[in-house]
Amino acid sequence: MSDTPINDFDTLQVHAGTEPDPATGARQVPIYQTTSYVFRDAEHAARLFGLEEVGYIYSRLTNPTVGALQNRMAALEGGAGAVCCSSGHAAQILALFPLMAPGRNVVVSTRLYGGTITQFSQTFKRFGWSARFVDFDDLDAIKAAIDEDTRAVFCETIANPGGYVTDLDAIAPIAAEAGVPLIVDNTTATAYLCRPIDHGATLVVSSMTKYLTGNGTVTGGVIVDSGTFDWSASDKFPSLSQPEPAYHGLNFHKTFGPAAFTFHGIAIGLRDLGMTLNPQAAHYTLMGIETLSLRMAKHIENAQKVAEWLEGHEAVAAVTYPGLDSSPYKDRAKRICPKGAGALFTIKLKGGYDSCVKFVESLKLFSHVANLGDARSLVIHSASTTHRQLTEDQQIAAGAAPDVVRLSIGIEGANDLIADLDQALKAAS
Repeated sequence: MSDTPINDFDTLQVHAGTEPDPATGARQVPIYQTTSYVFRDAEHAARLFGLEEVGYIYSRLTNPTVGALQNRMAALEGGAGAVCCSSGHAAQILALFPLMAPGRNVVVSTRLYGGTITQFSQTFKRFGWSARFVDFDDLDAIKAAIDEDTRAVFCETIANPGGYVTDLDAIAPIAAEAGVPLIVDNTTATAYLCRPIDHGATLVVSSMTKYLTGNGTVTGGVIVDSGTFDWSASDKFPSLSQPEPAYHGLNFHKTFGPAAFTFHGIAIGLRDLGMTLNPQAAHYTLMGIETLSLRMAKHIENAQKVAEWLEGHEAVAAVTYPGLDSSPYKDRAKRICPKGAGALFTIKLKGGYDSCVKFVESLKLFSHVANLGDARSLVIHSASTTHRQLTEDQQIAAGAAPDVVRLSIGIEGANDLIADLDQALKAAS
């Protein structure tokens, strides 16, 4: 890529972070299917292991194919660096790992993917961490939930499953005032619709399994660091601001500055947690990202048409798509996601739980799967699947009540999608 600055998203998604392979001239990023790399000599090896030189040691830590994807994701999100890992859930743990310790807490939105709620409320307890769930429309409640043991604030840009849009512009100053990072899950929006760092986020996590790859083939996660947070401003983040025993007292923030979190994520996080992204998955994701803006535009066009049609259907009690005039989040969506309100939303059926199950089973074109963001249109009844482990009150708070079905609108013809929904709604009624 030339030295001329590139700012257009369409160009970045194709070119950012990659160059022709220096050994062969290959234009597409090769799949470097190797576990390890030959050192030039003993001194070279020692410098790599001591973090005195950047290079490749072992593919649990770094790999050229994965590295190209990390560079591209950092460019798309406007960050200083990125760390890729094996899944979106892995990205969430890897993001919090340098920040948390036993007895510490994270303040979290109630409107989250069901698996994330379970991870935060149940699994994190085994680490001695706790999560405080708050309605993120209640700014005073967020402030009240933050205390001396809080180490992060966490939310989703467009919440899964209900399409709720978080007011990042209002949340970011609260986190900043408390001296803790704002971590934003940008899976359902992607950097095409919103760059949370531009709204004050410190870290952005995404499940690359979804829209970024876009074809339902591989899992992957990523953490993008803004590079703007002062980890040494307080004693809250010793992993980044204090000497690291495993590297002979190296201070990550003092040594690496804006790249401190990224280096820690690789040198400590991937080294010890082992949540490695394999190079073939990175390759698939790189290819998917090349068409991200084209696909997202079609996703959004279809979602708007389908949501408007569903809102007028006699069997549908409510549609949560934030692009609708009836949505309380329409104005917020225009501000946070000016290119469109995404393609994930829910519908509430008048027939309740039984109608939801019959509706899902009657669809022909929509695929009944536990995924979203595919080129294909997808459907799931969250209360009996992805949010099954929650109480009914938690399901309702998360936007996944028993009478609600989640739709992920793909890039097929909108009229065909509407015809399939119509016959399924009739069957369910």
